[in-house]
Amino acid sequence: MESQIQRKPRILCLHGFRTSAEILKRQVLRWPAAVLDKLDLVFLDAPYPAQGKSGVERFFDPPYYEWFQATEDFTEYINFEECLAFIEDNMIKSGPFDGFLGFSQGALLSAALPGMQRDGLALTRVPRIKFLIIISGAKFGGPKFAHHKLTSNAYSSPLECPSLHITGETDFMKQESTSLLEYFVDPFVINHPKGHTIPELDEKRTEVMLGFIERIQKTMATADEQIYLNAET
Repeated sequence: MESQIQRKPRILCLHGFRTSAEILKRQVLRWPAAVLDKLDLVFLDAPYPAQGKSGVERFFDPPYYEWFQATEDFTEYINFEECLAFIEDNMIKSGPFDGFLGFSQGALLSAALPGMQRDGLALTRVPRIKFLIIISGAKFGGPKFAHHKLTSNAYSSPLECPSLHITGETDFMKQESTSLLEYFVDPFVINHPKGHTIPELDEKRTEVMLGFIERIQKTMATADEQIYLNAET
């Protein structure tokens, strides 16, 4: 069991709206080696090419992608179910995965996945999500984003899925990101002074991140042990 307990968490990373896997990778890989060496990160491009101007064009080269589309007031969504199927197909192809890391649109999506999976509405062919890392997140059914029919009960009961929430003091999504905390049991939180971005981790934030990794390794060890015991019976 020791090798299972110490294995790195395998994480599927979902980038922001009209960015890309490569852009998210470049930002996350600025984190300290003390963090990165403990994680197995897989970065996935969203299924749809950007259907409009990207907000990161001044900083990062194309191509840019988006997970799904929405009306201007975020009351209706297009290609949402297709997006869920795309993610699940990639989890089967490249997994198994233990958890998700999501930024912005990827965080909005990631945060809803445990509840949808619990209700049998998404990710039904892959193992249970064991944890989330949510950066500049929000919730469907919150003040900014209406529910999709599949997310309507995603937050109906407190989510016991371990979660780490990273929020920027000047992020335009700060209110949504902060309000998301109340739907998770005992969330870990990292605050930073910047805006809508992947922050670098100073010593204090690295300490919080390492504490979260320690927690999810215990969660994974328990889940792995249960799988082992089930296989023996």
